[in-house]
Amino acid sequence: MIATRRVAANGLNFAVDEAGDGDTVALCLHGFPEARQAWSEQLPAMASLGWRAAAPDLRGYGDSDRPRAREHYRLEHLVADVEALFEALGARRRILIAHDWGGVIAWQVAIRRPDLLDGLIILNAPHPAVYRHLLDRGLKQRLRSWYVAFFQIPGLPEYGFTRSGGRLVERSLTATTPNFPPERLALYRRNICRPGAATAMIDYYRANAAELGFGPIQTTQIKTPTLLVWGENDTYLDLALTDGNEAYVQDFTLHRLPGISHWVQEDASPELNRVIVDWAGRKALLG
Repeated sequence: MIATRRVAANGLNFAVDEAGDGDTVALCLHGFPEARQAWSEQLPAMASLGWRAAAPDLRGYGDSDRPRAREHYRLEHLVADVEALFEALGARRRILIAHDWGGVIAWQVAIRRPDLLDGLIILNAPHPAVYRHLLDRGLKQRLRSWYVAFFQIPGLPEYGFTRSGGRLVERSLTATTPNFPPERLALYRRNICRPGAATAMIDYYRANAAELGFGPIQTTQIKTPTLLVWGENDTYLDLALTDGNEAYVQDFTLHRLPGISHWVQEDASPELNRVIVDWAGRKALLG
């Protein structure tokens, strides 16, 4: 059973879907242009492990609060949201599970707050140093990341995403996989068309563009046990980004999913659940 409630954390109110109970909290972070419902098939499976599984709408998304200023979407605030949500949920042990932009945040949590996490599971988001190295090596990943530059243009991305009731969101997602449920596509279209929502969601890219693409390479060794799950048919991220992550993580596991797109939860939900359950058992992270 999944229940929805509002949780106050870091000065904001977050809409959170929850399943299970206890003080081992698995916090699930969605990506762009998703919402907390992206984890609907994972929350019951995680609850069966004895975890309290919680999926918030990130700040600016869905039913969570939407700060207006761009600087409110800088990574330091997003990392602070994670810490505050764990605290508000009463976590004694903390498992962070994240996809896409949520994965960007999750890596930063592990780097900046090495004492915070007991386990880290990331879907299709590389360690920032691996991403930066591949960007520096050639044009292939830069071309795949063309949308990051497009998002820097004032107003134009918002116009594109909100015209025709968010039709571009649906077209972008279904172009890479046919497995999005119609009701979820409709939800994502509605969400991005809410007042101020498109700007808030795109401000993740604008507020952090310099740090993601051109800032100093972060080489801090992560001690948190980490599982990286990767759909090999990712349109946006090169498969080469699965190589080299182990150099930055002491306890690293990679699980590749052949034939699976960037949208791992949509394409391979049962397998993803099995992978998480198996890894959590081997790392003694069961509730």
